[in-house]
Amino acid sequence: MKVIVSTSGGKDSTLALYKALQMGHKVVYLANTISDDFRRVRFHGVKAEVIQKQAKALGISLLQKQTSANDYRKDYLENIKGIIEKEGIEGLVLGDIFLEDCFDWAQKICDELDIQLVEPLWKKDPEKLFKEFIESGFEAVVVSTQANILDKSWVGRKLDESFLEDIKKLKGVDICGENGEYHSLVLNGPIFKHKLNLKNPKKILRSGYWFLEIS
Repeated sequence: MKVIVSTSGGKDSTLALYKALQMGHKVVYLANTISDDFRRVRFHGVKAEVIQKQAKALGISLLQKQTSANDYRKDYLENIKGIIEKEGIEGLVLGDIFLEDCFDWAQKICDELDIQLVEPLWKKDPEKLFKEFIESGFEAVVVSTQANILDKSWVGRKLDESFLEDIKKLKGVDICGENGEYHSLVLNGPIFKHKLNLKNPKKILRSGYWFLEIS
């Protein structure tokens, strides 16, 4: 199918993109939303320009839209609806793993748009997904954490075997951060045309979250 991949720039949506390509789907666009107040990916804290550079590194056209917290669903639909109708997009790919509310939200979006929901990671074992991500050759770093769960030392860490072993030791923390414990940014991998390089990243504490400020 011709599909759009909804992306935050993180490991789950990037792995979903990778698996969608392996399934034979034609990824026509990436779709990304940023907050209208800070022009950053919500909860990730990644600037709009960083996602634009990531899309270029992947060689896939990007649909990016500012969204408000109050009208997020409306704004999300506006970002992709016109393209879906214009180019005959048949499916929307997301990287949900086990959160039923997120899956149901995505399903309702697809029902309204009359397209198919594609969830390559759905109900898969988080540890197996994490290992598949790193064993496939992807490179990513932690760009935000809930400060009361994962402290400053976790921000900026590479997602690798060492990270996996450390996070497995923490009770009540999902390996993939599906509950929002942490978020990531993918810098390189088998579907990238070139690597993204971070310049002088800084750790910042804001509103109960640690963020990696990327230039």
